[in-house]
Amino acid sequence: MCISLVNKYNVAGPRYTSYPTVPYWDVDSFSGKAWMDSLFKSVNESNSDEGISLYIHLPFCESLCTFCGCHKRITKRHEVEVPYIKAVIKEWELYRKQLGTKLKIKELHLGGGTPTFFSPENLSWLITEILRPVEVAHNYEFSFEGHPNNTTSAHLQVLYDLGFRRVSYGVQDYNPKIQKAINRVQPFENVKRATEMARAIGYTSVGHDIIFGLPFQTEADVVETISKTRELMPDRIAFYSYAHVPWIKGNGQRGFKDEDLPSGESKRQQYETGKALLEQTGYFEIGMDHFALKTDTLFKAMQSETLHRNFMGYTASKTKAMIGLGVSSISDSWYGFAQNVKSIEEYYHLVNEGIIPVYRGHILNEEDLILRQHILNLMCHFKTSWLDTKMLFKELPEVLIKLKEFELDGLLEFERKQIKVTKKGQPFIRNICMAFDLHLQRKKPDTQLFSMTI
Repeated sequence: MCISLVNKYNVAGPRYTSYPTVPYWDVDSFSGKAWMDSLFKSVNESNSDEGISLYIHLPFCESLCTFCGCHKRITKRHEVEVPYIKAVIKEWELYRKQLGTKLKIKELHLGGGTPTFFSPENLSWLITEILRPVEVAHNYEFSFEGHPNNTTSAHLQVLYDLGFRRVSYGVQDYNPKIQKAINRVQPFENVKRATEMARAIGYTSVGHDIIFGLPFQTEADVVETISKTRELMPDRIAFYSYAHVPWIKGNGQRGFKDEDLPSGESKRQQYETGKALLEQTGYFEIGMDHFALKTDTLFKAMQSETLHRNFMGYTASKTKAMIGLGVSSISDSWYGFAQNVKSIEEYYHLVNEGIIPVYRGHILNEEDLILRQHILNLMCHFKTSWLDTKMLFKELPEVLIKLKEFELDGLLEFERKQIKVTKKGQPFIRNICMAFDLHLQRKKPDTQLFSMTI
């Protein structure tokens, strides 16, 4: 990859799991009623056909990984499990009561935190209560994030029996020095054991998360990690850049010095080397940061152009509505976003008072909806079009002028009222999407809000 392009485009920018991005939500005009109205509209449009998605945030971890920017609470006290599950079930009851219709679940994902912090028995109780009053779509997909160090056969079996067929494990890197720096020590043997247990039980998709750009990490470390990964051949791989955002309160990213991190050029070389190794092994790049074997549903969704992206990342199961349960969870009705409170104590209080625990959000206007679709098209399919007049917006001419720079650099091609991102341009997809981000263009942040794009 051309170093000059890396230097040119290595700027702070969103990952576009939503548009508008969270810092640009109009929280002043947002209300719980407006959120529920948008969700009611979405559910009525899609519930009988595609169904809805559920994301359940399980925030507890026994130790703090210093690369993690997720919302979590560190504790070794497992008595926290029962009251938390009771609150999540109650929140789900509040949503069902307000929506007033029998819901159909197409996608369900357990994230964290560490979902396998919870005992198999408590996970069984949680999922059974979530699914008991609803219908499950015939083409459903249930998945969870497992920690290789504490995911047991019992965890895998109980969730498999409830319909889960996909599990992802956080690997990050196999170098002990790097693992110590990020406080995530897990030998290859633990990942191997967890992967093989899942396959023996019958899971059809096992994923590994690998990060480049970690403290002390070199290109040789990436080669070694992927070499070990090839021994296990996970069905899909998330291979993404470490997001250094130490300014976010409580994210634990101050366990090492900035000078311990590789440069932008070094990170990009780590990515290019890793990508080449993965492709040599039979993996295909999916959107941004993801790779899958031909047999995985993510690859099939890319081929059929049904790939979708939301706050859970890339998914093969597109739904218009996604409800997030638990502290800090973000919900998406397509017409609006809503985020739950981040304090567990406040979450318990609101739910016990019969209040859906949303504290901020954004209702999309007509322009937002058009731009959201353009950015989604680019992130999932590396192309977008304004042939349909419904995809036009007032400032399109100014956006096209910005895109000309990418064309001159060989990163995209213009065709009749559409653009296509070139192979050379795919690593810069976040930068290309930023040209469509009118909220970002109109109000440049005074401080750094996002991780670097490269």
